Amino acid sequence: MLRNTKSAIVKGKVTEEQVDQALLNLFAVQLRLGLFDGDPREGLYAKLGSNDICSSDHRKLALEAARQGIVLLKNDHKLLPLKKNHVSSLAIVGPMANNISNMGGTYTGKPCQRKTLFTELLKYVKKTSYVSGCSDVSCDSDNGFGEAVAIAKGADFVIVVAGLDLSQETEDKDRVSLSLPGKQKDLVSSVAAASKKPVILVLTGGGPVDVTFAKTDPRIGSIIWIGYPGETGGQALAEIIFGDFNPGGKLPMTWYPESFTDVAMSDMHMRADSSRGYPGRTYRFYTGPQVYSFGTGLSYTKFDYKITSAPTRLSLSELLPQQSSHKKLLQQHGEEQLRYLQLDDAMVNSCETLRFNVQVNVSNAGEIDGSHVLMMFSKMPPVISGVPEKQLIGFDRVHVRSNEVIETVFMIDPCKHLIVANDVGKRVIPLGIHVLFLGDLLQHSLSVEL
Repeated sequence: MLRNTKSAIVKGKVTEEQVDQALLNLFAVQLRLGLFDGDPREGLYAKLGSNDICSSDHRKLALEAARQGIVLLKNDHKLLPLKKNHVSSLAIVGPMANNISNMGGTYTGKPCQRKTLFTELLKYVKKTSYVSGCSDVSCDSDNGFGEAVAIAKGADFVIVVAGLDLSQETEDKDRVSLSLPGKQKDLVSSVAAASKKPVILVLTGGGPVDVTFAKTDPRIGSIIWIGYPGETGGQALAEIIFGDFNPGGKLPMTWYPESFTDVAMSDMHMRADSSRGYPGRTYRFYTGPQVYSFGTGLSYTKFDYKITSAPTRLSLSELLPQQSSHKKLLQQHGEEQLRYLQLDDAMVNSCETLRFNVQVNVSNAGEIDGSHVLMMFSKMPPVISGVPEKQLIGFDRVHVRSNEVIETVFMIDPCKHLIVANDVGKRVIPLGIHVLFLGDLLQHSLSVEL
């Protein structure tokens, strides 16, 4: 760890202050674990072993985490879920499909049970064949493509597992491309061209990949991102593919196109700058093309939203000192400049009285029960330069049965959720029309005034 840390400092990736903070955090964890309280073998956690880690409850928790974390990115013509009784044969392609060693990501222990994606899918379709196509994830050779194409031609449905593993991304390794490693793209396209039906593409790894080719190719019917799903990831994936679990995960990051690698990684500016062709960073400020946006995630059913209660006007006058007034502020700043309210600590402390609730009805208009992640965003008036394109206010996961309607509530704190930093780093609340929205269609306008 220290060797990697020193290397990162030399390369300019992190500062010494960041390293100091990380080491302090590690030290704090070790203190809580009691690692400095005498002989660790005599400590509180000394007798914990595999029986404790691999308990039934822990495995259930791991499975539920894997289920909820898997994201369905594409599902043309409702290819998924597959009907178990209608699939007589299945072909699985990809070096990660039958390798559990890197399923847990960087910081993982020994798995309790070593079950791969292939072995879990085999439980659903007995006539399931597998070839790797590539010898490993780097996929430097197409020598195995012929065998992969051959089994694809003979199967009812084909699943291709592509993406990243720990040979491609770790803390001490920088990716130089956002594309699939090596010849993986060619493998996916070759198999898709040979398959009788559109293929199912499963993507592994923790970082974004530019799969625009798969997104736009009708021969690739579905795309599923599983990340590093842990030892129960194979079961969770199989349940989703065959409809025993309805996917509800959302992307936790924007997936940029390969062209984003032209942006210098040392340029840490968040806001876009059109004068120098800089697209910005993160979902809040990025203005360039996207492969998939932050928060993308499909379901096997259809969810609708309706805001049932929310204010249309919010006055910030309570935050102003008693001796202050709108008129005095106008005299001090002028009508043109009074476009936002700059917050100080006293205002933030008294902001609790301005909190308000937004009540939302969520209905499941489909035939399948499912969990769903609601993400409420806000878009503020552009009264100063560099306001976010949008920003997440809050999220909630709800489970809604078929044809059921449930209610959920978002609590909005204006001094936390409706603010932005100005050019000198001060927190301000823009005045004017703020738009709250869920999904692509449902919007609610809120007029913020003094």
